[in-house]
Amino acid sequence: MKLLFDFLPLVLFFATFRVAEGRPEEAAAFATEYFGALVSGGVVGTREAPVLLSTLVVILATLGQVAWLKLRGRKVDVMLWVSLALVVVLGSLTVWFHNDTFIKWKPSGLYWSFGLVFWASQALFGKSLLKTLMGEQLVLPEAVWRRLNLAWVLFFGCMGLLNLWVAYHFETSTWVNFKVFGTTGLMFAFVIGQGLYLGRYLTRDDAAPAPSDTAPGAGAKGVDR
Repeated sequence: MKLLFDFLPLVLFFATFRVAEGRPEEAAAFATEYFGALVSGGVVGTREAPVLLSTLVVILATLGQVAWLKLRGRKVDVMLWVSLALVVVLGSLTVWFHNDTFIKWKPSGLYWSFGLVFWASQALFGKSLLKTLMGEQLVLPEAVWRRLNLAWVLFFGCMGLLNLWVAYHFETSTWVNFKVFGTTGLMFAFVIGQGLYLGRYLTRDDAAPAPSDTAPGAGAKGVDR
C-alpha cells in the first residue's frame, strides 16, 4: 500500500501525459480554457499541453500526499518535503514559461538531494545513513557500511546526470518513458546488485528471522521514501 502511495504522483504524471499526448488538440483547448491564467500569454499550444497538464497533476498529487499525511497525524518524510518544493517551484516555471526543461530538472534535483544526504551523513557526521536505517536488521563491518553508503551517493549522482542526458538528447515522450520505466528499472537492478553483494557478509543467524519477528501480530516497520 505504501509503495502505491509513494509512486502515485509518478503514475498520475505518466497517465496524464499519455492521454494528453494522444489527443493534443483537445488537451491544448482544455489547458487553455481552465489553466490559461497560469500560463504566460494565456494560450497553451498542442506541443506543450501534455507536459503542462501532467505537471499540474503531479503538483496536486504531491500536495495531496503531504496533506493526507498531515491530516492523519503522520510524519512527513524530509525527502517528500524536498520533492514537494522541487515540483512546485520547477513545475510552476514549466507551466508559466511553456517550457518542459524546468520539470525535467526535478528528478535530477531529487536524486542529488538524496545523494547529498547520504554523503553528509558519512562525511560530516561520521555515520552511515544506511546503518542508521538498517542497522537493526543487518550486522555488517563498518567498512562495508561505508562502501554501501558511498555506492548510494555515486548511484544517485549518476542517476541525476543520466536523467539530464536523456532530457536533452531525446524527445519529451522518450524522457517520460525513461522517468517512469527506466529509472525504476535501474533502481531495482541496483538494489538487487547490492543484495547480492551483501550476501557474502550474511551469516545464517543474520539471514534467519528471529522468532519474535515471525510471531503472529508482530508489527512491521516501513522505511519512508
